[in-house]
Amino acid sequence: MSVSFKERYDADGFVLVRGLFSPEECERLREHYMVLRHRGSYSGDDSGIEAGGRDPLKRYPRMTHVHRWDETTLQWLIDQRLDTVMTEILGTSPYAVQTMIFFKPPGSRGQALHQDNFYLKAEPGTCLAAWMALDPVDQANGGLQVVPGSHRWPILCTEKADTRISYTDVTVPLPEPDAAVLVEMSPGDVLFFHGALVHGSAPNVTPDRFRRALIGHYIQGEAEQVAQYYHPVLRMDGSEVDLSVAEGGGPCGVWTDSPEGPVAVLTGTQTITRKHE
Repeated sequence: MSVSFKERYDADGFVLVRGLFSPEECERLREHYMVLRHRGSYSGDDSGIEAGGRDPLKRYPRMTHVHRWDETTLQWLIDQRLDTVMTEILGTSPYAVQTMIFFKPPGSRGQALHQDNFYLKAEPGTCLAAWMALDPVDQANGGLQVVPGSHRWPILCTEKADTRISYTDVTVPLPEPDAAVLVEMSPGDVLFFHGALVHGSAPNVTPDRFRRALIGHYIQGEAEQVAQYYHPVLRMDGSEVDLSVAEGGGPCGVWTDSPEGPVAVLTGTQTITRKHE
C-alpha cells in the first residue's frame, strides 16, 4: 500500500516528489537564470555582485522575488503541478509569496539550520516551501538537510551561527546535534516542506559543481497575514489577494528537560526580525 504525499508530509514535515519537472525544463531554467545573473543587478537585488570578489556567493549571489518581473519565474511559481501537490498536502490551494534562486557555486558557504516561518510569520497556519533542484544535489555540493518531525516544534529562539561555514548569522539549537539528514535530489525533484521544519545546508566543497535550486514560498490558503516583505500575495491563478501585514517579534521555543526528553517550551521572546535569508 503506497503512502500519500499528505501522509508523508504530516508524519515528517516534508515530502520529496521525484521528477515533478523534466530534465529538459531544468536545463532551460539553469540557462535562463545564469543569463539573468550574468547581466548584473536588477530591481530589488539586495545582494549585489562582486565579479572579482573572493567569496563565491558574492560572484553568484542568490536572486529573490524574481517572479515580480520575470514571466518565466512567475509561471513556475504558480505551476499547476506544484499547486496540485500542495493542495493535496494542505487541503486547499496555497497563496504564493516569494521566489528565490540559489546558485551555490563551488567553494561557497552553506546556510545554518533555520525555520522559514521565523521570517514569513504567516498566521493562522504556516508557510510551505517548494524547493526544486536544478542540479544533482548531494553532500559534496551542499545539499539540503532537514530534521524529520521538527515541524511539530514551535518556532525556536535563534542563536548566533558560525559565519565561517554559513552565510547567515543566526541558527536554531537542536536537542540532538546530528538530527539533520541529507536529502539527495536530481534535477526536477521538488521537496515540499512545512514552515516550522528545521533545515539548512553545509558548504559546497566541490571544485567545479554548482548546486542551483529554485524555491517558491507559499502560505496556507486560510492565512490572514504575512510579513511585509512578502507582499503582494498571489493566488495560484496569478491574481492578487489582500492580506494583513504580520508584525515582528513574539514568543519562541526554548529547549527544556522533561522526563520524556527535551521539550521546546514557549518561554522565550523573539526580538530579531529579518527578511528571508
